[in-house]
Amino acid sequence: MTCDPRVLRRPLLVGLIPAVWTVLLGLWGLSRQNSVWRDEAATWQVARRSTGDIVRMLEHVDVVHSLYYLCMHGLFAGFGPSTTVLRLPSVLAVAAAAACVALIGHRLAGAYVGLGAGLALGLLPAVQFYLQEGRPYALVAAGSAASTLLLVNALRGRGRKRTWAAYACAVLVCGWLNWLALLILPAHLITLLWSRAPRGVRVRWAVAAGAATAGVLPLALFSLDQSGQVSWVPPLTWHMMIGPAILLAIGGLGGLLGRRTGTGTAPGTGMGAASRTDRTGRADRTDPADRAGRPGSAGTVEPAGPAAGSPSVAAVGLPLLAVPQLGLITLSLVKPLFVDRYILFSLLGLALLIGALIGRAVDEVARRSRPAARCVLPVLVAVALVALLPQSLAKRSPASRVDDVLAAAERTRQLKHDGDGVLFIPAARRDTWLVTPDAFTGTRDIALAETPEESGTLKGVEASPARVRAAMLAQRRILLVTDATGVARPTRGRRDRTKAEVLASHFTLVSDERIRGRRVAVYERLAPAGGG
Repeated sequence: MTCDPRVLRRPLLVGLIPAVWTVLLGLWGLSRQNSVWRDEAATWQVARRSTGDIVRMLEHVDVVHSLYYLCMHGLFAGFGPSTTVLRLPSVLAVAAAAACVALIGHRLAGAYVGLGAGLALGLLPAVQFYLQEGRPYALVAAGSAASTLLLVNALRGRGRKRTWAAYACAVLVCGWLNWLALLILPAHLITLLWSRAPRGVRVRWAVAAGAATAGVLPLALFSLDQSGQVSWVPPLTWHMMIGPAILLAIGGLGGLLGRRTGTGTAPGTGMGAASRTDRTGRADRTDPADRAGRPGSAGTVEPAGPAAGSPSVAAVGLPLLAVPQLGLITLSLVKPLFVDRYILFSLLGLALLIGALIGRAVDEVARRSRPAARCVLPVLVAVALVALLPQSLAKRSPASRVDDVLAAAERTRQLKHDGDGVLFIPAARRDTWLVTPDAFTGTRDIALAETPEESGTLKGVEASPARVRAAMLAQRRILLVTDATGVARPTRGRRDRTKAEVLASHFTLVSDERIRGRRVAVYERLAPAGGG
């Protein structure tokens, strides 16, 4: 299998091939054996609410994901709740991001760099994880890729008003999906400065970036009142810096070794000089995407490099990788926020730099054998796919997530009796009922005072400890849904302590099962002392 030179003549195929490849990776094991973990359960249960209930909830919690929840509500309303509807938007979003990355690489350094970058994105372990995640992070990556492609187009002399308007809209949508996506703006600013963009381009970027920031600012400010939602994020430690350090080292190596990509002249590689000179001495600024694959004198594929004035792959990829990582680390010194999924879009830069490395490898091989150069990319992709296969399989198993809401709900369905009381410790484990309410038919949530819809919350409002105690003592049989030991430490508030104490002193454990990170236990009331 070799890379057909005809692909190099069609920029559309350079974007389409990575998109299709990524969709195939995403559809592989999409249901994860029909499992849904706690973060996805939040999406699932909110998406099933009415628009009014969602808006009321956003006043108290999760406003940072408001646009995503409303979009998922529309999809659930139109197609019904399922793991496919939950995760397919992420699959399609990463596929769109792969296409954009491929086009960026193609326009900056040739078809092999573009194809390599686009195909590499879907194979990155972190991307494979969120490729099948019912949360907004993949959508942020897609918008970030689109905004970067628009920026590259503008830097290459295609900065019309509609280009900058589209850029502002892409950044705005990303910010409304997660306002930390605005960290892409300083990355793009560094690209502008690195590329020595003309003053006019810098001014237009500043206007577009300012408009997008102004549109996101109200959301960011309002979400500060809900900062308790990220109280679980641990303070920054040196141990947490290992991952970013490795990524930055790989990115730096890619930028260093791939810096000459696009300057070679080896026919058939899809690389080439940055500009050409016609007979009058003027630079030929033909789009490399249009030159790619133009037959040369020997009938080979003529090189396709970046147009004059274009940024280098390093000038785009390195800031895109490094700035969000370093920016989030800096923010985390003030308020703990360092979670890799918040800046998943930074891996777009890593994919571009990997593409540059692949382009350099193709150039080196092409100097010795043009036919062999066409095999480099397919061989590298095949080797990477095989090497990453254990990780790919692991990320598609239920064990890749901390727990499984659907498995706990199904076990409850099997264990329940009509009239049973149900308890959740902590209250957040009520998502088991909220995602699959039919599994709890015939039972009663004995601690619940206000439903999530009534209270405008994710988990509802529970009664006072005294009322919870009284409700428990009125039950003959109670089902408990909680975290399995070692998975998560439950929040031991007064209500949770009351639940545990009453179960221990007035009930006996008759069934206790741990299934995929959750625990489903059945308790029966002890006979009164001295009773017949």
